[in-house]
Amino acid sequence: MVEEILIDRKTIPQGKYVNGGFESRQVFDMTVAITVTEYRAEILVNSAGEAFVAEFPKGVTEKAQYGNSIKANSVYMSQYQMTPLARVQDHFGYQLGLPLSKGSISNWNISAYNSLELFEEWVRKELIGSNCIHADETGINVNGKRFWLHCICDEKMTLFHADQKRGKEAMDRMGILPYYKGTLVHDHWKAYFKCLCTHALCNSHHLRELEAAIEFDSQKWAKSMQDLLIEIKKAVEQSKGSLSKKQIAKFHKRYRKLLGAADKECPRDKSSVKQSKSRNLLERLRDFEAETLRFLDDSTVPFTNNRGENDLRMTKVQQKISGCFRSMEGAKIFCRIRSYISTCRKNGIGPTEALKLLFDGKSPAFMK
Repeated sequence: MVEEILIDRKTIPQGKYVNGGFESRQVFDMTVAITVTEYRAEILVNSAGEAFVAEFPKGVTEKAQYGNSIKANSVYMSQYQMTPLARVQDHFGYQLGLPLSKGSISNWNISAYNSLELFEEWVRKELIGSNCIHADETGINVNGKRFWLHCICDEKMTLFHADQKRGKEAMDRMGILPYYKGTLVHDHWKAYFKCLCTHALCNSHHLRELEAAIEFDSQKWAKSMQDLLIEIKKAVEQSKGSLSKKQIAKFHKRYRKLLGAADKECPRDKSSVKQSKSRNLLERLRDFEAETLRFLDDSTVPFTNNRGENDLRMTKVQQKISGCFRSMEGAKIFCRIRSYISTCRKNGIGPTEALKLLFDGKSPAFMK
């Protein structure tokens, strides 16, 4: 729409003027409109009095019902924006002039969950076949009790799982790690090492722990190790993962030499069973050299486990907004729908489009 604004000639000096065109400014705004489509199925009656009714479109089963765009928007608000049911209800009622019951909102979440069963099976198989995956977990509140939300993901896929347990028993229930043979990136949670695959450790965690060793224990070696890890990271990035075997060997040699010097600065306390955090860190870096420097030896392995941590981050937001999941069923619904939306986003499909495809009974192109 274009709206021309003419000058009030009473406001300018008298004289002759020629049109000099227009100066343009644009205002972007929006209006929300509810559309109603009435389907009228023709009825034909033969001479015997038999009536034949045209077939309604698939999914049109009631005298009056909500369309898939409304369902998708409701699930988007509830599960992606993590808006409580009462506020989703207010959104539709006050902003869109469409009264919805909490029951309808809840039922659409359940419907989306049920429709995503095949997606969950698909993403599980895809992650099992991935060369490198990330794993992480965080505590969640389910009806006042502490549960755990597990995440396994890569650059293109995400799978969340809610469980009462944090360790291997819960990880096995996800149905991925018992069968996985690639490289698993994690933050050194011991349960992960029970998985029979190649392991890589998160160096963001190492850098933070080294910072603590510098700040609280005045460990000079920790600063040197920080610098070395960052130097190796930059070298790998600059070479685009094509460092020579000689360069890789030199970095490993410097790593071991640094830890050898650290052993003198931060020796084991033979009089105590419990060692300092700095000493424990030193021993972990020594004993898990291959896992710490996996990103140096394998260009497909990242320096950190940030992918897994980022995918879990929105769960923290959900807990801040809602305080807890009211039931385990609600947590499971959240996990499956969020897995689907996260995977779609990684493949270039926005949340609203992804949910519209779901309610239309269609699979995203990347699943075909």
